[in-house]
Amino acid sequence: MRTQILKATILAVMILAASVFEIQAQKIKGSDTMLPLSQKEAEAFMKKNPSKTVTVTGGGSGVGISALMEGTTDLAQLSRKIKFDEKKKLQEKGKTVKEVTVAYDALAVIVHPTNKVTNLTREQLEGIFTGKIKNWKEVGGADMAIVPYSRETSSGTYEFFKESVLNKKNYMPGIMSMPATGAIVQSISQTKGAIGYVGLAYLNKSVKAIHVSYDGGKTFVQPSIANAKNETYPIVRPLYYYYDTKSEAKVKAFIDFVLSAEGQKIVSEIGFIGK
Repeated sequence: MRTQILKATILAVMILAASVFEIQAQKIKGSDTMLPLSQKEAEAFMKKNPSKTVTVTGGGSGVGISALMEGTTDLAQLSRKIKFDEKKKLQEKGKTVKEVTVAYDALAVIVHPTNKVTNLTREQLEGIFTGKIKNWKEVGGADMAIVPYSRETSSGTYEFFKESVLNKKNYMPGIMSMPATGAIVQSISQTKGAIGYVGLAYLNKSVKAIHVSYDGGKTFVQPSIANAKNETYPIVRPLYYYYDTKSEAKVKAFIDFVLSAEGQKIVSEIGFIGK
């Protein structure tokens, strides 16, 4: 009898422990731009809260929202605002989402380090990515074909660049579409005529950042945290977490940490702009 009671007690404790662990484990999915930020925040959060587990994966903003719809993620990380049809689909599934702005990101236009072009206007960038400008000599560079790289359509960065830089015009047909931001950096570092765009946190010495003008070529501004903060660099966007309000208790501690002084310090260290 005692043995049975003991076994039942052990089983009950195991079930309770498993359910507690399940409550404390949470998933973040979506924007590749936000991947390095969420990963670092998760590491720091878990260090302070050893009983909690946070897993972070990318795939693009659209993938994050789809996962939220399917209930396979707790937080969707987006580098763009949620679309009206996405919100509607979530509501149809009985989900009401809450939006939290956690940081801001400057989008850098990058080329191969040997490219002599340093300055481009918004209009020139529009011409390049829509296929009207095909050779670097048309914008003051060498006689060399331009090879534009883009993120894929599920990416929030793809959408934001189209809206802000291309003035909502379509990308050129057959543009080189990459599944992840890191792949764009790698491809451009290996292709002399290449050009693409990445979040500021992805900049490294293997590529060169272009100075951009949004005033017809009067002033060209380098992408940097300082220039994004003082609002002289024009290509800046908010970064978001979205979650189902029913999951608020589960995700609140992590979001509070990201928005805290410690969490916002990580935002700056990674190369994003704090709130």
